Amino acid sequence: MTLQTVTWMSAFLCLAQVCSVPMPCQLQGQLVRITHNLLRDMGGNFPLECLQENVFVAFPATAFTISGESQLSSSGAMAIYETLKNIDTLFGADDLPTKWDQQKLENFQNIVYRQIEESKCMMGSVDTSDYLIRTEGLKTYFGNIAAVLKEKNFSYCAWEVVRKELLYSLQFILEHNSDSLLWANRT
Repeated sequence: MTLQTVTWMSAFLCLAQVCSVPMPCQLQGQLVRITHNLLRDMGGNFPLECLQENVFVAFPATAFTISGESQLSSSGAMAIYETLKNIDTLFGADDLPTKWDQQKLENFQNIVYRQIEESKCMMGSVDTSDYLIRTEGLKTYFGNIAAVLKEKNFSYCAWEVVRKELLYSLQFILEHNSDSLLWANRT
């Protein structure tokens, strides 16, 4: 009986120790990559029938790199967080294309939401010296994307333009800012 009690207490203490380890407050690189891949795969290549409606929306690269820095400050990591929040807002619409793979779309929305929820703790670690510059660029960028949707009455082609722009944004983050993301096991 004593051995069984000691075993259970040991197991409980081990579990309590593991559960009390603080989780790092960082966006997970693998989830950003999965988000990008789901967005890419839910609709395939840019449709030929939408080429005439394709517009360019200037991407705010300065929101992710200030003064040529390759390493992101905490406010730079917040730019990634803000990007995900804006993506979540855009994809919260009721009139998303039915031509897209609905399961991939749902998984995309869930993973974006998960990343936002798990990274809310970043809000207290903002380096305000350049955070406002970064967020202003993102605000303009996502405002322009929302304007394209509205101007084109949330049509399928308008959503394809949005998807193309967001793919570029996520790819830019993965290529130029992967050091600011948490990667489980890089091999």
